Amino acid sequence: MNTTEGNSSIELCASTELADGGRAVSFDVRFAGENCRAFAIRFEGRVHAFLNRCTHVPMEMDYQPDQFFDDTGQWLLCATHGAAYRPDTGECGGGPCRGGLVKIPLSEAEGIVRWHTADNLQPVEF
Repeated sequence: MNTTEGNSSIELCASTELADGGRAVSFDVRFAGENCRAFAIRFEGRVHAFLNRCTHVPMEMDYQPDQFFDDTGQWLLCATHGAAYRPDTGECGGGPCRGGLVKIPLSEAEGIVRWHTADNLQPVEF
């Protein structure tokens, strides 16, 4: 874990674990005082991460573990009600959304993907 100015970066996975439009890497976070699942994906060559929580009904979205993309690899889908989100921004693209997904800051360097903490986003403590 690297710390700078009160926030830290936490190693998530090797860059090779995230393929464009492929399986996500899931991880746990503490968001606004609540333990939540989150996921990281690669879309159009860049890494992105979001809370695994649909904005329509606050439940996890993957239809199988770590599967979020539709068949085209262009949308993230909620398996329960069909809400569609943009993989780069988390914005609602269709279906029963109530706003966009909560984005988690990521960085990628030297073959490693890291997520970054914030005031309301921390690692889960066991």
